[in-house]
Amino acid sequence: MTTEAKNKPKVAFFDFTSCEGCQLNKLNLENDLLDILEHVDIVEFREAMDDKAEEYDIAFIEGSISTPSCVERIHDIRRRAKMLIALGACATQGGINAMKNLQPIEEVREAVYGDEKYRFPTLPAMPVSAIVKVDYKIDGCPMSMPEFLKVLKSLLAGQEPIKPDSAVCVECKLKENECVFDKGMVCLGPITRGGCDAICPSFGQFCTGCRGLISNPNKNAMLEILTEHGISLDEAKKRILLFNSYDHSQSMPK
Repeated sequence: MTTEAKNKPKVAFFDFTSCEGCQLNKLNLENDLLDILEHVDIVEFREAMDDKAEEYDIAFIEGSISTPSCVERIHDIRRRAKMLIALGACATQGGINAMKNLQPIEEVREAVYGDEKYRFPTLPAMPVSAIVKVDYKIDGCPMSMPEFLKVLKSLLAGQEPIKPDSAVCVECKLKENECVFDKGMVCLGPITRGGCDAICPSFGQFCTGCRGLISNPNKNAMLEILTEHGISLDEAKKRILLFNSYDHSQSMPK
């Protein structure tokens, strides 16, 4: 290893319970990969290399924690990493995986594994922060590539990244998008954390809430808006819970 490589921050990527879409998304950074590699030493990344490392300056974690082995492994990574970043909806808030938490866990095991369920121990799906300290979160399903680059640059510069906490609606207004409600759709933009540059509404799609809820969201008002635009109260609640089922006792009004 050269002296230059030794001085670069060691970066590693790990996947837990997920579709691995956030990791694949990073491999789409073709125009930026060479620049990134000039400033960091990627020492572990299963999607792209076989190398292993004993310690890391920054560990990026994709996926939710959903098995006892996940718990053991994330503790091991946390001990090795100076900084740990949760990457994508599954890692930051449990994501779609946490929908299984709405059903009795034994019923879920039987539905998925049948007679072989005893071979597959499972837990309610949890965000990484439910188990270990997380230094920063990058939301989204998948994570936003521009946001990932912005966060990485801030970390390499020794600065704390700014965490977005305004609604997607704010970004839509700044981009002068036509509101998708006016197009006959229903949208979770009013209560969903921005930072994605309103990418879905900008391309004619409604927001599904993949970046999680803003601080102190008015969920009752959101339910009223959704039902006023033609969907049932039950369906409105399901839409809010799609990416926010981990702490469903507080995610949804009674």
